[in-house]
Amino acid sequence: MSERAAPFHCPYCGEEDLRPSEEGHGAWECHACNRAFKLTYRGLLTRGFAPGGPVESPQGGSA
Repeated sequence: MSERAAPFHCPYCGEEDLRPSEEGHGAWECHACNRAFKLTYRGLLTRGFAPGGPVESPQGGSA
């Protein structure tokens, strides 16, 4: 996954009239609904990921 991935549509109105904002990395402006938003990657979930298998729940069983 690229750190510079662009959103395809506005999370508020669903339109595709998006432009990068001058606010900095990850900031976008929707010219359809006049909203500004910022996208950030927060990291991996602590529960982990098991490809092809069930995800472990915090109690030790499977979800």
